[in-house]
Amino acid sequence: MKWLMSIFVALVLTGCSSMGVEPWERDLLAKDSMQLVPDYFDNFYDEHIYFSKEGSSGGQGVGGGGCGCN
Repeated sequence: MKWLMSIFVALVLTGCSSMGVEPWERDLLAKDSMQLVPDYFDNFYDEHIYFSKEGSSGGQGVGGGGCGCN
């Protein structure tokens, strides 16, 4: 009886998993901002340096004074 219940739960959880992406959603998923970052920490430090040198706030949520001491 438990194996029948586990099969039922597996079917219910995977019922909508094969619906795919709709054509009108593909343009949003193809943007560079939606792509996975292979190395999170490398990307984090690159963004921190960029926004520190810019001396601006916004974009990634990092406020800066231009000196890198955020």
